[in-house]
Amino acid sequence: MWKKDEVSQAQPETAVRPYAPAETRAERAIIGPSITIKGELSGDEDLIIEGRVEGKIDLKQHKITIGKKGVVRADMHAKMISVEGEVQGTLSGEEQVVLCKSSSVRGDIIAPRVTLEDGAKFKGSIDMEPKAQDKQRASNTVSLEGKPPMTSSDPGRSAFDAPKPDAGIKRM
Repeated sequence: MWKKDEVSQAQPETAVRPYAPAETRAERAIIGPSITIKGELSGDEDLIIEGRVEGKIDLKQHKITIGKKGVVRADMHAKMISVEGEVQGTLSGEEQVVLCKSSSVRGDIIAPRVTLEDGAKFKGSIDMEPKAQDKQRASNTVSLEGKPPMTSSDPGRSAFDAPKPDAGIKRM
């Protein structure tokens, strides 16, 4: 009645996927809630902090995440910093700093993009100025040397009435 060939064809083969090597997965380290670290942290992978850290954290090319249970008393420098817990110190992000609604931060933030979610507690200053090299590049492309400022400080003159660049040149 049942043929062996029909049974094997009726059930599809399940593909067994090999274990993905570490290079294909995102590398990250986790400091658990029962861990306390004092000193300097540096490394070459993303970091998730659920415990306590005091000192300095330097992961310039990676992401730092302070979890809801994380308590950090340190200056941090990373590509991106995301805070859900408590932080006291300077947060310096190469790309972005995000303060989630559960976060409490006391210190300064330096990053080109800063996100403060509704409910986040923050006391300090925020500096969103571009890096010095970006400022230099911007000033080189927009050079107004030798041109008078276009202001409307004269009562009878508007910014549109500014002198033309060649107005004072005599031609022969």
